[in-house]
Amino acid sequence: MALEAMKPKVSKNRLKLFMYGNAKVGKTTLSIQFPKPYIIDTEGTTDKSKYVDLINKSNGVVLITQDFDKLVEQVKDLLTLKHDYKTLVIDSLTILYNDLLDKSAIKVGTEFGRHYGEANKKMKHLVNLLLRLDMNVIITSHAKNEYGANLSVLGSTFDCYKKLDYIFDLILEVQKRGKDRVALIKGTRLIEFPEDDAFPCNYEEFSKRYDKESLERNAIPEKLASQDQVSHLKYLIDLYKESEDTVQKWLDKAKAQSLNELSEDVTLKLITHMENKPKQKGEAA
Repeated sequence: MALEAMKPKVSKNRLKLFMYGNAKVGKTTLSIQFPKPYIIDTEGTTDKSKYVDLINKSNGVVLITQDFDKLVEQVKDLLTLKHDYKTLVIDSLTILYNDLLDKSAIKVGTEFGRHYGEANKKMKHLVNLLLRLDMNVIITSHAKNEYGANLSVLGSTFDCYKKLDYIFDLILEVQKRGKDRVALIKGTRLIEFPEDDAFPCNYEEFSKRYDKESLERNAIPEKLASQDQVSHLKYLIDLYKESEDTVQKWLDKAKAQSLNELSEDVTLKLITHMENKPKQKGEAA
């Protein structure tokens, strides 16, 4: 055994942005201005002329759907196939999450919040794929009132999967103030966007703060393991009787739901690790 920690280095990660706000405050308008957007439109609003012009200007495309499984399928394809798109926009995730809750309630019932647990398993799968995706990811959500003691209204929060604010590097609340649209920074891991700051809600202002090269670089597809590689890993897992907990830790670290979703790189490392186990134990190879 050896200590493996290293000094941290700053990496140019892809933007992972979550926005929420009331209707018609500018969330969609900002989202579709990002470079070459692949837009999942759950509300059927992108056929309006002001959006069509902006999408065409950004060299974007649109898929209109309220099917959660279709969304996951599309994210998997964007993750693994070569394409020219640089930004994934899901506008809004609230619609899909509420539909997922309804379907989960039918499947498992609502007692003790079971439908939330069922829906959130699927949401975790989607989020893990989004975090692996080598694209800018922008998700929008509806807003709802946030209540305090005696049902006093404290302000606004997002109306969606509760853990989104833990996952994304930047969280914006978009507001309309007179004729102006303003983005309030509600959560951040980015020094360019200090918490509680605000800025005009448009792409020009956003791109002044964020690394332009990261926003505009091409996506690199992730190569998944082949079926032969997955089969060999499964064989080794059975051979060495690896526990379900250990395998689940591998999957969690790789942000994969199953062995079939592992990248080729991760799978080959696990195979090498497993094949070296006899030597580590001093056994015959």
